[in-house]
Amino acid sequence: MRKHIGWIAGTAAAALVAAGAITYAVAEDGGSSTGTPAAESADAGFARDMAVHHQQAVEMSYIVRDRTKNVEVRRLAYDIAQTQANQRGMLLGWLDLWGLPKVSAKPPMSWMGMGDMPERGDGSLMPGMATDTEMKKLGTLNGKQAEIFYLQLMTDHHKGGIHMAEGCVAKCRVGVEKQLAQGMVDAQQSEIKLMADMLKERGAKPRS
Repeated sequence: MRKHIGWIAGTAAAALVAAGAITYAVAEDGGSSTGTPAAESADAGFARDMAVHHQQAVEMSYIVRDRTKNVEVRRLAYDIAQTQANQRGMLLGWLDLWGLPKVSAKPPMSWMGMGDMPERGDGSLMPGMATDTEMKKLGTLNGKQAEIFYLQLMTDHHKGGIHMAEGCVAKCRVGVEKQLAQGMVDAQQSEIKLMADMLKERGAKPRS
């Protein structure tokens, strides 16, 4: 398992280096070879929604680091928190570069044609996001129970994130943003497989 964790950590480090290059490229070309994205474009919508989605993953990861002493889970949580915090900063930075608002009057996922989906409620704004109740529960668990619940929540979170990132790959027009989205898909699919193995080691499995 340590070998797998090390690979994830190395991949995360490489992603951060690439992220810096992507941010520079966006700044250099003004954000897009086809012009600045519109406020309600897929590019802007993905940046706004994924920034919110990532923020919860960061919060969830820091919660579990305080609830377990398991080195592998703590390392995975740290890697996820650092990677997604960095990507979140990039997404919000692009909105600044484009002169676009970080919030929209339209419902989340509108850029994917999902703005009229049923209200999820309890803090779960988008697919894969944990509810407020689930986040509070995570903060009450310790040890193995906290590890299992975190791995299950993060697996769901990644699945929702992959769905959104694939939407950007299909709909976004800014090349470097599509590249980042594809990188998210690849990395999170690998982490889902890793988390499935970690759950199995703990006698558990993903919720879905």
